[in-house]
Amino acid sequence: MKSITIKGSKRESVGKKSTKALRNAGKVPCVLYGGEAKPLHFSADEVLFNDLVYTADVHTVKLEFDDGEKFDAILQDIQFHPVTDAILHVDFYPIYEDKPITMEIPIHTVGVARGVKNGGVLRYNLRRLKVRGLPGDLPDFIEANVTKLKIGQKLYVTAVADEKFKIQHPDNTVICQVRTSRNLVEVDDEDEDEDDVAAGEVPATETKEENAEE
Repeated sequence: MKSITIKGSKRESVGKKSTKALRNAGKVPCVLYGGEAKPLHFSADEVLFNDLVYTADVHTVKLEFDDGEKFDAILQDIQFHPVTDAILHVDFYPIYEDKPITMEIPIHTVGVARGVKNGGVLRYNLRRLKVRGLPGDLPDFIEANVTKLKIGQKLYVTAVADEKFKIQHPDNTVICQVRTSRNLVEVDDEDEDEDDVAAGEVPATETKEENAEE
């Protein structure tokens, strides 16, 4: 997984007055806490958070301080101003190579669903997948191949299972599905027979029965 470096300065005072002064100077109050380490309060320039916060991607973070101390971490929580959306405070959680962590990883679909080619619409139930694994084993994104999905079929989280991480969702959680639409195209019987895909060849999908209710 990609990592972003944030250089910070440790804080001696954490009162409201000093916190306000930091924000007025374009800095964000932060804290690193969790695990065996004591909470570490620090500040960093607000612009350093742009690539971490305002993106659909996920990253780990390398925190570097003036005294040479360094920590690997992940973003735990963030607070925004209710009016200006300025970052008010950021919480980080330390990570270690030999200890698993839980993160939400973006899902990238691959291919064009067969049902979409026939006029259906691909509907997404999940855009991110919560997984748990060692930091070095977690990917930047998870690929979900939708090519074989026909109209009425669903792609479940079990279709993207990987030995490197454990999915933190029930097996019946749906990633996406192909629904009918007004642009539905009638499929020629001969073409359907020629390109037919057996139900077992569509991993972790479900076919909607003709009389089933939505």
